[in-house]
Amino acid sequence: MLQELQQFAVDTRRKFHTVPEAGFTEFITTFEIYQLLQNLSFHLYIGKEIMDSDERMGLPKPEEIEASKERALAYGVPEAFVEKLDGGHTGVVAVLDTGRKGPHIALRYDIDGLPIIESDEEGHAPFDEGFRSKHSQEMHACGHDGHISIGLAAAKYIDANKEKLTGKFTIIFQPAEEGLRGANSIVQKGWVDKVDYFMSGHIGINALQAGSVAATANQILASTKFDVTFKGKSAHAGVEPNEGKNALNAAATALLQLNAIPRHRDGATRINVGHLSGGSGRNVIADEAVMLVGTRGETTELNQYMYQEAERIIQASAAMYDIESNISFMGQGLGTVCDAAWIDIVKEACQNNSDVKEVYDVLPLKASEDVSYMMDHVQKNGGLATYMIFPSLLPAGHHHPQFDIDEEAIRTAVSVYIDVIHYLQPTIN
Repeated sequence: MLQELQQFAVDTRRKFHTVPEAGFTEFITTFEIYQLLQNLSFHLYIGKEIMDSDERMGLPKPEEIEASKERALAYGVPEAFVEKLDGGHTGVVAVLDTGRKGPHIALRYDIDGLPIIESDEEGHAPFDEGFRSKHSQEMHACGHDGHISIGLAAAKYIDANKEKLTGKFTIIFQPAEEGLRGANSIVQKGWVDKVDYFMSGHIGINALQAGSVAATANQILASTKFDVTFKGKSAHAGVEPNEGKNALNAAATALLQLNAIPRHRDGATRINVGHLSGGSGRNVIADEAVMLVGTRGETTELNQYMYQEAERIIQASAAMYDIESNISFMGQGLGTVCDAAWIDIVKEACQNNSDVKEVYDVLPLKASEDVSYMMDHVQKNGGLATYMIFPSLLPAGHHHPQFDIDEEAIRTAVSVYIDVIHYLQPTIN
């Protein structure tokens, strides 16, 4: 059965790779996940059942959501199904309760793509082999298509063995991981309450030969994503420059000073201005500028330090030019540490796994992940949480137009999740 599930996961990954959708617009993705789960024994939940609407962050513009809905309808998603996801309530939660005493095991898989134009050059495997993105402005450039397929394979395994398994299984197919926007809304709906064991993970990240697994990841950095709007006053740059208030100058000043924030002695800190735009013409004082910013910290406290310093600099830069500044939060993640107990769990579970060439105790993530909300909630309620890494050699880095994964990492991940689920069953071991 394992080999069948592994091949299913690889084939399914290629299908999802062709229809990537950005966060909170995953209408097609949600439908296809639902279709593949509906003949199993799970109770399925979608739409407002799975998330607290008010806890979502960084929602797309209404017209972007509407365009994705129309695209889904053209794809063949039934209108009644699309309407259940209206307003960007995408994603699926699948629950199977065996009715027998045992642990509550939760698995989480992110499902969103990125606003990246995928490469159409020879040598890029999805292009060469016919599964390049059909959506011109979106791409699975981070491996979430693989994550979806791994989660679906795990669901099929649980369903096939439901008479032998114990306890409860919750599988979360989460929207809007990119930008750290979707997880907390699911946490606030209660889906990871009273979870004993929580697992999630990522393909790639570390450029190692596929066929290994890290039982835990370190440096899951806390992060805050925010947009800054500077509002000034336009004027003729030659006739009356003194009447203008230059928002672009304020934004440029802020950009330079943000990158001068001292790094903290207590751990890793980061800041990045990924986008800056403003102004309307060569001879017009710019009356508006927009800046997209992200801070990170090894802990939630270190990230808060970076954000507070950034906020101070933004306000001071605006004051220098006598203009207004406004900060809009777009996403946030916590600084989180995996439970060390997972090292022994994964090692012991995989000791006879011929697909796993090596089990690392830990590998670095060095990035942020909104799974941190789920992990933190589970841990605070007495459960054990981990974020595994399934390395792969990559032709190009994550979030690159030529990103692709070694599909052997998908096969490895499927076998690891199955072995760990089996190992955590008290009546089987």
